[in-house]
Amino acid sequence: MATPLQGGTGLGLELGKKRSLSPKLSTVSEPAQKVHCSLPPPPPDDFDEIMRGAAPPPSPGTAFFRPSVDRGIKYVVVSGGVCSSLGKGVATSSIGALLRGHGLRVTAIKLDPYVNIDAGLMSPYEHGEVFVLDDGGETDLDLGNYERMMFLNLGRSNNITTGKIYDWVIKKERKGDYLGKTVQVVPHITGAIIEWVDRVAKMSTDGSGLPPQICMIELGGTVGDIESMPFIEALRQFKFSLPENSLAWCHCSYIPNMSGQKTKPTQHSVKTLLSLGIQADIVICRSPDPLAEETRKKIGNQCNIHPTRILSAHDVQNLYHVPGILADQHIVGLLNGILKLGDLDVTPSPFVIRDRSLRSLSDWKNFAQRVDRASDAKPVVIAFVGKYNKGGGDAYQSILNALQHAAISQGRKLQLDWVDAADLERPTGKESNSEAQERFRSAEERLQAADGIFVPGGFGDRGFDGKARAAGLAREWKKPYLGVCLGMQVALIQFAKDVLQLHDATSEEVDTKKESRNPVIVYMPEISKETMGANMRLGSRWVEFVNPSTSLVAGLYGGAGRIMERHRHRYEFNIAYKVAMEKKGLIFSGQDESKERMDVIELPASTHPFYVGVQFHPEYKSRPAQPSPPYHGFIAAACGGSALGELLAKSRKRGPHPHWCPFTLDMAGTC
Repeated sequence: MATPLQGGTGLGLELGKKRSLSPKLSTVSEPAQKVHCSLPPPPPDDFDEIMRGAAPPPSPGTAFFRPSVDRGIKYVVVSGGVCSSLGKGVATSSIGALLRGHGLRVTAIKLDPYVNIDAGLMSPYEHGEVFVLDDGGETDLDLGNYERMMFLNLGRSNNITTGKIYDWVIKKERKGDYLGKTVQVVPHITGAIIEWVDRVAKMSTDGSGLPPQICMIELGGTVGDIESMPFIEALRQFKFSLPENSLAWCHCSYIPNMSGQKTKPTQHSVKTLLSLGIQADIVICRSPDPLAEETRKKIGNQCNIHPTRILSAHDVQNLYHVPGILADQHIVGLLNGILKLGDLDVTPSPFVIRDRSLRSLSDWKNFAQRVDRASDAKPVVIAFVGKYNKGGGDAYQSILNALQHAAISQGRKLQLDWVDAADLERPTGKESNSEAQERFRSAEERLQAADGIFVPGGFGDRGFDGKARAAGLAREWKKPYLGVCLGMQVALIQFAKDVLQLHDATSEEVDTKKESRNPVIVYMPEISKETMGANMRLGSRWVEFVNPSTSLVAGLYGGAGRIMERHRHRYEFNIAYKVAMEKKGLIFSGQDESKERMDVIELPASTHPFYVGVQFHPEYKSRPAQPSPPYHGFIAAACGGSALGELLAKSRKRGPHPHWCPFTLDMAGTC
């Protein structure tokens, strides 16, 4: 069944409807003078067949100049110019979400120009959070945007870095795969990029098992940077290895407002792209205010693009409005005109028919309105005890999204009080001055005033004791507490100190001199100490609940006996202390399949309203209208009253949610 798409020119395009152009032929009053020239006769009709047998054998490098690619997938490339942090990831995710809403199967690839193999060892201050995928890939945070907005389940191959490409090519050269050829950026590096993109674009990532029809490609960095040149050249070559109407290029640019909207930076950015052999099809203009019609026409005229293809991506109250903003400017209709989307089959599969996740444009607009209403509601204050707070929201992007998803479901405004973990460490020695004492006192008061206390993961010893103190105060004050990864570990350490009276209890991560006799948290034995990159317990793992009928956390997961969540850690709980802690009331409610690794801790409802620690990272699988169960329970507890009890009853009645089993979209409705 065809899906109607509005064209940007008002033509009322429809998927599956063909258009033909009949150009009028002009006539002239006088016949043109004949020009006589001697031309060779045309080749015979079977010229190709005749020459085929005499053609020279293909060169070993031919495959790198003209790699064979799948010719049935449509591609949408999103690049950026003028400056970084324009929101290319949000634009890519929003376009993909709209195409998905029209019944098309979508996937996404991020091209990152940095030489790192992956994002695993990058500083959160410099690059934002590391987003972990089901297969253990440590990737750029934009892949989190793709998964949340397009409801995908991506793999590490969906994040292509310069480091991965060069590593792959050099290994092939060492094996002798290039037959003695001189290995060069063109054709070998560009050929490797094309081959990788073509291979990954065919992988199903939406849970249907069917190959994608549309592949969204975000080109990281800024057009004109030397780092991204091989990727741009590869995409240029890639376009011409595909049939007509197979690749659309969307370029994001910035329109500053200085006594009016200025177009010069965008003009130069588009011309830089053109100098590299790429004519942008659509320009998405980031600006504080909606794009003026005069500005739109000026950019179109100077950049050789029709004004209807110059789109405004102005500031909005929340990012969930972006799909609606782009849809109102007919971006799907424009892409239909460029890519001939009518050639694709949009007949919904049984999988899509049962799907209840956010899909249609009305779904996104309704959810954006829910976010707006929640922002005007009564706030729920969460003390966020982190160590990368100065890195801004990017350092904890998935956590912030998970907390926001939960707050929206509760109809409350999320208000974070950023508490630096180091400020909760009692000043001693030379650091014990009046200013430090005041920071310490103020930080504790802010914890006391909050509705709930959250402690995220992290690495290193800075702020370690402050996080442990926050976990101890939350237990002592009976204030809702959620600890993730390190947040669970410090809760166990503080429990050992306060309840078991093991005052030297610590983690081997910070006890580098092995001075403590009570290492409550120990280094995982199978993890190598020689290498850091991708050397952790990574990716999705089964978590089994010991007693699903009584466990608070199991109840939040619908009474599931086991779930699958994503991990990222090198240290784990020392099981030698398990029995002693259980005798003092701590419940180890979740564990791995071997029953040797503790993944979930909680205090009984009779002694604490909500005290939960999880070793995994539930934020990575939180989705709009499908909030992560531990975060949802935490926010419900922080809201007070009967919110948590009502959520538990609703979750158990609904039953286990398929999203937290091996990846399946929500078939039972949203929260």
